[in-house]
Amino acid sequence: MDIAVEQVADLTRKLTITLPPEVVKPNLDKAYAKANRELSLKGFRRGRIPRQVLQQHFGPQIENEVGEQLVQESYFNATEQEKLDTVVHPEIHEQRFNEDGSFTYVAMVDVKPVFELGQYKGLEIELPPLSVSDLEIDLELQRIRRRQAAVQSAPEGHAIAMDDLVTVDFQGFHDGKAMKAVHSENYLVDMGTNRLGEDFEKKLLGLHQGEKTLYEVDFPAKYPNPLLAGRKVEFKVDVKEVKVRVMPDLDDELAKDVDENYKSLDDLKNAIRADLTKAREVARQGDLDDKIMSRLVEQSSFSVPKRLVNYELQEILKQMEADLKLSGLSIETAGLDLNELVERNRGFAEQRVKGDFILKRIAEVEGIKLGNEDLERGYQRIADQYNMGIEEVKSYFKRREELLPMMHELHNEKVLNFLREQTKVIDKAPEAAPEASGAE
Repeated sequence: MDIAVEQVADLTRKLTITLPPEVVKPNLDKAYAKANRELSLKGFRRGRIPRQVLQQHFGPQIENEVGEQLVQESYFNATEQEKLDTVVHPEIHEQRFNEDGSFTYVAMVDVKPVFELGQYKGLEIELPPLSVSDLEIDLELQRIRRRQAAVQSAPEGHAIAMDDLVTVDFQGFHDGKAMKAVHSENYLVDMGTNRLGEDFEKKLLGLHQGEKTLYEVDFPAKYPNPLLAGRKVEFKVDVKEVKVRVMPDLDDELAKDVDENYKSLDDLKNAIRADLTKAREVARQGDLDDKIMSRLVEQSSFSVPKRLVNYELQEILKQMEADLKLSGLSIETAGLDLNELVERNRGFAEQRVKGDFILKRIAEVEGIKLGNEDLERGYQRIADQYNMGIEEVKSYFKRREELLPMMHELHNEKVLNFLREQTKVIDKAPEAAPEASGAE
């Protein structure tokens, strides 16, 4: 086997692989013999078709099948011979059978980046403290009062305030053009929830039922709705109806209304403290993982294979399309520019790919491997999530190709567990809490 290696990019190699006639001929002979036994051709008995006739009628098909087989049998030997540590599948081009009986093909491959790990043990990460303050409990009590409040029509002359329920018609405009997907009639704005962004709601404050207005909202690039993210949108708004909340008193009766098992306001406060602490523990672990990965990526400078980045971009876009589909939209019907979305998310995709390489490298250095007990834990988690039996879950992962994504996720989790144990968490000084919304 003759191999010519050409570096076409930092992490991309072009392999031109030629297999000698003594390797190619037996495979071709075997394929033509099989075709002779199995194919029928008018004027010839099965098994008695001259090879020249088979070549004339079926040559391209047979040679294509033999070429695919030769690639499969030789590619991994070629990368091993050249000591190439490849990632993802190769792109195979220019397959050809040569006049001298040899076979040549080109494989475009991406190789793993070589890099030095930065510090990953003894990191110091600041996180909000686990303890729940009395002020946070008071804020949650205000939210509960808000949910339990009676709703009634606003009195005449009432100016829209926080906690009001405002029904509006709106139409969004971008660059002077109406946005088909940013339009609604009888849309309920629950003042204080910021479902359409804080600025959208703030501009409604002080308006009255029956008023019409026009205002612009500048949405941040990281706004969760891709229809609005990074855009200046002008809204034409018609205030159709305003309702106000009448807040209940903060007393034992409120606690009993929330849950019949609560006998007093103190019972409700204790339950709130327990729930907030539990939620904070879950959020804190996710926040810790994010900050560890950000720190590892920031201190590592290396390139990543473009094809892996493109694959990650496709996964991000698929998720975006799935989210839009829930609203009956697609990227096209939502008026989004696909190229703009790709470029906006490219940096994020690169960071995810880079982080994945770093975790794999740490696993190699520390000898962190996936065991059967880890797989069992993964099966059990899926079983619990979808209320299935564990054997039923396992039946969905019969082939290795189906199991690999879950194995990859579980391995990364195991490395992150190790990193958490090596990280020193420092309680961050609490920020000034926002004022609770909701007037009496």
